[in-house]
Amino acid sequence: MSSCQKKTCILVGNLIFFCFYTIIILHKRYTYVFKRKIIIIFGLTLVSLLSHAQYDVSFSHYFDMEPSFNAASVGKQPKLNVSAAYAIDLAGFKHNPQTMYAGTDMPFMFLKTTHGAGLQFMNDKIGLFTHQRLALQYAVKMKLFGGQLSTGVSAGMLSESFDGSKLDLEDSSDPAFTSSKVDGNALDLAVGLYYTHRNWYAGISAQHINSPLVRLGETNELKVDATYYLTGGCNIKLRSPFLTIKPSFLVRTDGVAYRGDITTRLVYTHEKKMMYVGAGYSPTNSVTVLVGGNVHGIVMGYSYEMYTSAINPGNGSHELFIGYQMDLNLQKKGKNLHKSVRIL
Repeated sequence: MSSCQKKTCILVGNLIFFCFYTIIILHKRYTYVFKRKIIIIFGLTLVSLLSHAQYDVSFSHYFDMEPSFNAASVGKQPKLNVSAAYAIDLAGFKHNPQTMYAGTDMPFMFLKTTHGAGLQFMNDKIGLFTHQRLALQYAVKMKLFGGQLSTGVSAGMLSESFDGSKLDLEDSSDPAFTSSKVDGNALDLAVGLYYTHRNWYAGISAQHINSPLVRLGETNELKVDATYYLTGGCNIKLRSPFLTIKPSFLVRTDGVAYRGDITTRLVYTHEKKMMYVGAGYSPTNSVTVLVGGNVHGIVMGYSYEMYTSAINPGNGSHELFIGYQMDLNLQKKGKNLHKSVRIL
């Protein structure tokens, strides 16, 4: 799942709850857990040092959720693709981060050219803070060097909110903390390139390229800086026709912080059956175990991420992935065939 490092949250204004906001995001993405009073104290003294932390959420099943970070990957197969994931970070802690993702994409033909279109929604809740993103994606595809190159763009809306009415403070009259719910929205843009060949793929993308500025209330604002992604993977056939090793990686950075994930899965396929086991490693962050397979045409995957910091192994992160695909015939009319997700 994700021991996710969250992106840059630049706090403007003197309200202490934004210091509180920054520390919470850091403890979620860098896996440090603080009590409320300690958070407030650190927020007062370290806010100038902690102005950067990665905003985007990381998923252990990133290899099946590429549209979540690269718009060019939509419609990469001639299938209607539907996927969803639910992640619980820092299990066992109060107000721990919980993230939900849902997306769909498909290819289509227009003027004898293959295109892709997608729609995605993400809801990330951390205590009293809620971060949401709704986006439309488009990609145009062309044949190149025996493979397919896609160029994609994404346009959507970021929504940020903080429910100050539920904030429990000893001094509720402190003007540094809002006692009501504040929220704001901003346009969010992204671009990407994605190349697929017979047994391998690679992609590069940039999220939040317009550096969205979300205004919260009348005097506060949150700036989200661009994050850059590099991903790739391949299929390694074994001597057994039923077994394939599928290594993959994902690296991202905002120019200040970074996160890298390396994952390897052993996949068993026979007729319409598919099962896999795997392991992942994020340097200085976590180790992950994965298991999954298809059930009645629906792929289900589960992962558990254990942090390599001082956090108890039982307080890791759980992630559940669900995917489904329906075959599409882009060349001629006819009935679509149903088939489960191809894991790559």
